Amino acid sequence: MVNWTGIARLKQKWFANPQTKTQPETEPDLATTSGSILEERGMAKSDTMSTFFVSHGSPMMPLEDAALRDFFVNWTKRYPIRPKAILVISAHWNTREPAVNVVDRNSTIHDFYGFPPELYQLQYTPPGAPDVARRVKLLLHGAGFKTVIEDPKRGIDHGTWTPLILMYPDADIPVLQLSIQCNKDGKHHYNMGQALAPLKDEGVLILASGTSVHNLREINFSATKPTAWVKAFDGWLDDVLLNNKHNEAMQWEKAPYARKAHPEPSHFLPALVALGAAGDQCKPEKIYAEFIYGLAQGCYEFAPPQATAT
Repeated sequence: MVNWTGIARLKQKWFANPQTKTQPETEPDLATTSGSILEERGMAKSDTMSTFFVSHGSPMMPLEDAALRDFFVNWTKRYPIRPKAILVISAHWNTREPAVNVVDRNSTIHDFYGFPPELYQLQYTPPGAPDVARRVKLLLHGAGFKTVIEDPKRGIDHGTWTPLILMYPDADIPVLQLSIQCNKDGKHHYNMGQALAPLKDEGVLILASGTSVHNLREINFSATKPTAWVKAFDGWLDDVLLNNKHNEAMQWEKAPYARKAHPEPSHFLPALVALGAAGDQCKPEKIYAEFIYGLAQGCYEFAPPQATAT
């Protein structure tokens, strides 16, 4: 059900002309960020960020009453530390080689069709993070990724703004995207994540956005419980992610019903980037679980080894 009261309440913030937004203060270069700056942002110099794989849900989620929506709305209650920037690996940006968007201000990409007109009016336009984007490119080059494309025009797709508009509704934290490569394998994406691991110590939240099970042809709006094949793949996903079986995760095509759960790899590959960035000594936790319309939506945190339980 569409939450029309919620739409009215949020119009002023989300349907406003993005050109009227107040410009944020200039962000410091990550490569020279000092401990004192990090501490001013609520982060001690020794802190290391967790990485995350989240199911981003339908683009309608910001305008609907849904359990996953409530999970994202309450994000900062569980994770109160404000990141310096947010790097999103979205299922909805696929390129032949890694690409980062290098922009001063993100535009909102409505990369879908057939939804209510109100959704196309919704705007989420946080500042970009060109300094972080170039840091990403430098790290990937250093890890042997020869080609990393800088995209000066791309905004953020719904794999990014659907959760972020609920997590950080003020749109005042710099955001950038890194693309996936559906023409490449799991190890490629895991290696990308490994290359990006230093960002966790630099105040950057690495957020991988996809879905636990993504087969739109199998959606059943009247389903009250998951099918056997969904439970099988979701159970495998829990096993490999929560028990640090990273090699098995990279070989995800061998999972039960893998190609039925993910006919295309786009919504699974982001998880491997988050996993690679977290490292094989991370402390994993499933922080959200839901079976809906016969499919599965899960969210996972990969905390650094020294982190204490939340």
